[in-house]
Amino acid sequence: MREYLLCLLAAAAVTYLTTPLVRRLAIRSGAMAEVRDRDVHDEPTPRWGGLAMFAGLIVGLILASQLPLIKNVFVTDSQPLALMVGCTIIVMLGLADDKWGLDAPTKFVGQVLAAGSMALLGIQVLWLPIAGTLLLDPLASVLLTVLIVVLTVNAVNFVDGLDGLAAGIVGIAALALFAYSYLLSVTNEIDRATLATLTCALLAGVCMGFLPHNINPARIFMGDTGSMLIGLLLAASMITLTGRVDPSSLQESVLLPTLLPLILPAAVIAVPLLDVGLAVIRRTRARRSPFAPDKQHLHHRLLELGHSQRRAVGLMHAWTALIAFCAVLLAFVPAVVSLSLFLIGVIGLGIAVFWPATHDSAHAA
Repeated sequence: MREYLLCLLAAAAVTYLTTPLVRRLAIRSGAMAEVRDRDVHDEPTPRWGGLAMFAGLIVGLILASQLPLIKNVFVTDSQPLALMVGCTIIVMLGLADDKWGLDAPTKFVGQVLAAGSMALLGIQVLWLPIAGTLLLDPLASVLLTVLIVVLTVNAVNFVDGLDGLAAGIVGIAALALFAYSYLLSVTNEIDRATLATLTCALLAGVCMGFLPHNINPARIFMGDTGSMLIGLLLAASMITLTGRVDPSSLQESVLLPTLLPLILPAAVIAVPLLDVGLAVIRRTRARRSPFAPDKQHLHHRLLELGHSQRRAVGLMHAWTALIAFCAVLLAFVPAVVSLSLFLIGVIGLGIAVFWPATHDSAHAA
């Protein structure tokens, strides 16, 4: 645990310290987010914050490769190389998009290239819980991996609409996955040195390091460089987590913790996935492209209810934490306990979501 926490803190520190440097570089290079009708910010803001996050990731990986326990991750297989190749491609794509504004087809091709490279080099979905355990053939494994990565990258990109929103949601999701991955190793006596646990720790670290610069009013945006990078890292952590255990090798009494790697990914990114699903339905019904921008995302709706930017972001963070950590608890406590906590949280957050409208109505009366 101490080595993972050290890597997390190193990634956070490097990200935090390099973000001001990246901000100045973005301003000089003209990588700025201009004010558009659908945007919430009211003045041009530098992008490329994802470059600082990438620096934090690299330093965290280098440090991990030198630590007594975690260094075993780097000598057992090619997955760390696969992760770095995928991240490098996605960061280069993001830097270009933040600077020049690439069209949707070009970005999609770049995302597929990053996901496909990562899959071909070893980070793949290996099995599904169908008819017991269905082992996927190489082609199906690569295709499913690419689908999951591209979907996660775009889900995070879609939700990146308020200061601190995407970094907070992904950071919380990474912490939930980290807790699950590490506790799974401890309770089932599996090797604790895994790429899944390390990736979760580093992802949480880079998000924590970036957040102080990105909280409203943000001094810098992560841009597509950052949103696509943390989306890819989140997908990679989920995929490597599913490959750690074969459920057919475990007793039925511990089957739920084994299947949770397939359930947990949907839980930790439930808020971004819901936003993507609603956006696709909304735009398709209006006979528009699913990628056409609008101002009807979940965070926009919270602002319309009367919440401030910080309160809206806090509410979406709270929803993410509630769903993610209650899903993790399913593996380690009785289901009734986890579900009870979830229902209590839903009631509390439901009241918090509609409080501004209720409060205003009371004053109007």
